Amino acid sequence: MIGAIIGAIILGAIIGVLARLVLPGKQNLSMMMTIGIGIVSSFIATLIVGMIGYRGNGGIKWIPLIVGVIVACIAITIYGNMTAKKQVAR
Repeated sequence: MIGAIIGAIILGAIIGVLARLVLPGKQNLSMMMTIGIGIVSSFIATLIVGMIGYRGNGGIKWIPLIVGVIVACIAITIYGNMTAKKQVAR
């Protein structure tokens, strides 16, 4: 149980950091938010890949990792747009 939680945190950090590296520009995101978005994105990617019917044969499961990074990129973009300070035209 503890191992699964630690694994989810580590995988979430990896996916979140990879997504931030893929996205151009600077994202105003704390490390905790990056990990949180990465964990949620990893979970969503696992559901998506499972619905498609992908079954890994051992080793590193690249497809869920790639889908997780894509989902995290989308989530970071949405989060950035929601928290961006809007400039008021005068």
